[in-house]
This record gives sequence, structure tokens and C-alpha cells, in this order.
Amino acid sequence: MDKALKTKPCRLGDQNTSDVVICLKDREGRHQQFYSHSSVLIKRSKYFAERLSNPDPSNSINVHCSEVNYDHHVNLLRLLYLPTELILDALDSVKSAVGILQSAVSFKCDEIVSCCIQYLEAVPWEDKEEEHILKAVSKLGPIAMPIIARIQPVDLAATKTVLISAIRVATSIVGPCPPFGNELKTSAQEQVEYMLGEDEDTPLVTADDEVRSVVRTGLSHICATFEKDLSSLLLEPDLASETADEKIMHSLSDLEWMCSILGKMDLMKDFVSNWAERSSNVLGVIEDKKLDSFMWGLKIKLIEVTAKVLEAVGYGNVILAAPIRLTLLKSWLPYIRKMKPLLDKRGSEDTGFPYKMNEDLCQTIEGAIVTLVLALPSNDQADILADWMRAEQVRYPDLSEAFEVWCFRTKSAKRRLVEGLDGAGNATLTL
Repeated sequence: MDKALKTKPCRLGDQNTSDVVICLKDREGRHQQFYSHSSVLIKRSKYFAERLSNPDPSNSINVHCSEVNYDHHVNLLRLLYLPTELILDALDSVKSAVGILQSAVSFKCDEIVSCCIQYLEAVPWEDKEEEHILKAVSKLGPIAMPIIARIQPVDLAATKTVLISAIRVATSIVGPCPPFGNELKTSAQEQVEYMLGEDEDTPLVTADDEVRSVVRTGLSHICATFEKDLSSLLLEPDLASETADEKIMHSLSDLEWMCSILGKMDLMKDFVSNWAERSSNVLGVIEDKKLDSFMWGLKIKLIEVTAKVLEAVGYGNVILAAPIRLTLLKSWLPYIRKMKPLLDKRGSEDTGFPYKMNEDLCQTIEGAIVTLVLALPSNDQADILADWMRAEQVRYPDLSEAFEVWCFRTKSAKRRLVEGLDGAGNATLTL
């Protein structure tokens, strides 16, 4: 019987078998006694082993703590009495595991520290929990490496590999991904945009030839898909259906996303060149009589994308030859000039009509077109300005500033020419 009693497991709080009392106190005056066993404390905690090597006559150990970690100390004392293989299962939250880990480090409880590390490495964290975890493990050395490995910066090669894979999904180069469909593509687009955010390593990754090659391939694929979907509208039996509208708007959304991505990678010229090349086909479809009373969302979105292209070229962010700039301008200026009054009219007739060219968009387009016109050869400027003044609708865009500058430059050029000829004549006479 005595042998059976000796082998019976100790229980925290068992006053009959306890030979040492842990007195837990916090600064707020909370005080609690825990009837403990020196055999357990010595085996599981180097701190308590040191304290018990010089026992107090009262057989008690005072432990002071704060209100914040009081409960974690209590949980640690309970874990000291569990078999090692059960400690991991006893941890039930990141917050609790972090608190117990900090207490276990203070009391030099190596087994419990190891279990807390193993638990935190395996479970998901919230963003706000990550800082607490880092603080808890920052001074633990090699034992904390499993946790550190989850959050340490990856090398550029790994970043490039992930970015390329995400771009392939975001641009549908890899094809559809059932059963996720567009959800996976949308998620990939968001993550690519996030990865291209301002960071010291971003320029190194975006300058990589392989990354740029994949992006250009994605651009070609998205442009081709959009053009195909746009052309298919003319074969659509019911243009008022949500399916037709949703498909083409999703395709155009991909194109708009690509425009924003290329701007961050200094590849905007690729987008502008693609847009200029396809403008004729795009306008050929969108101005078809079959679409006259439909697809207003598509029409306004096309104008918004074109505004970004005109702005990039007009302000010199993208350098194109004069013939391409002229073609781009002559393609879209008549369409924008036609659509603005139509959209305004629909908006005045129906106050709930959502598709409008807002003031910011109008100013962006007008400013870009003025600078574009003024950067063309004088004769091309004259053709565009003459066509603008002959039009019935000359209110938008307002090219009067470009016209004034053109008039001034024309007179100045003629005066310089006359002065030059006079100078040449005088030089001949004096010979």
C-alpha cells in the first residue's frame, strides 16, 4: 500500500502531499497559494530547482508578477504537472501560448518552452499577434528558429518565383483554374499589386528580364482576350443580358489592372503601344450601330483607360513617334467628343444613370489632349484644330489654348522665316 501511494501522481493543489507552497502575488494585491511538490518543480524548472536548493524554513516560494501575466503564471504551474506528451494538446490559443512561453522562459522550463515553440510554429496567426510572438521569441536563440523561419524575409530568387507564378495566374496565362475560376485570378491580381508596392527590393525584382518577359506575355494575352470578347459582342443575340455585360467588363477590368501594374514596372510604353495598335479594331466594334443603346459601362470604362494612355503620352512619360501619337489622337478624339454630350444627355434625362464623365476625368483628358496636340508637327496641329472647330460640338474638349499657342507659333515661325530670308538676301548682296 505504501508503495502504491509513493507512485501515485502528484496533483497541483493537493495539500495532503504538498511539501512546498508557491505564493503568487501581483502588484494589485492579488495573492494566491498553490500547494506544490518539490519533486515536480525541481524536475521541470531550473529556476525552482535553484530556489529549492536553499529551502526556506517556511517551505514557501514567493513569486511576484504583473496583472498581465498573472494568469499565464497560473497556467504554467498547471502545465508543470502534465506529462510532456500532453503539454502540446493543453495549449489552446496563440495569446495563451505566447504568455505561457514568456513565463516558461523566466522560470527556465525547457520542456514547456519547446512545446510552446512547436505550437506557435504550427498554428495560424493574426497580424496583430505576430508582433507579440516576435517579442517573445526574439531572445531565445536557435530554439526559436522554426518560428523565425515563418516570417523572415525571403531571398530575391524566391520572391521572383512567387511573383512570376502569381502573374501567370493573374493574367490567365496558365488558363482557367477550376473550381476557383475568377476568384483565384482576382486574388492573384491583388497580391501582385501588393508585392509591387514600394519596397527596397521591388526595383530589383521588377527589373529582372524573366519577370518583365512574363508580364509582357500576360499583357498580350489580356489584350487578345479583351479584343476577342469585344468582337463577340456583335454576335451576341441579347446585348442587354447581364451575362454579356459581365463578361466584357471583367475582361476590361483585367486590362485596366494590367495598366496599373505596368506603370509600377516602367513598362507603360508596352501598354500604350498595344492600345494604339488595337484602337482601330476596338473603336470599330464599340461604334457599331448594334451597340448604340447598350454597353454604357463599357463605353465609359474605355474612355477611362484611354485617358490613362493619353496622359502617359501627353506628359512625356511614354515616348512615341509623332505618327503614332497622331494616329492615337485622331482615333480617340472624335469618339470622346461624340460620347461626352451623349452621356451628359442620358444623365440629364435619367438622374439615376450612373455612367458619366466626371470633372476629374474630363480635366485629365482635356489637359492630355492639349499637350499632345502642341507636341505634333504644325501641319498636323492645324488639321486637328480645323476639324475641332468645324465640329458641331466644340465645347469639349476645349482646345482653345492649343489654338492660341498654334497661332502664336505660326506667326513666330513665319517671322523667323522672313528674317532668315532677309538675312540670306543681304548676305548675297554684300558678296
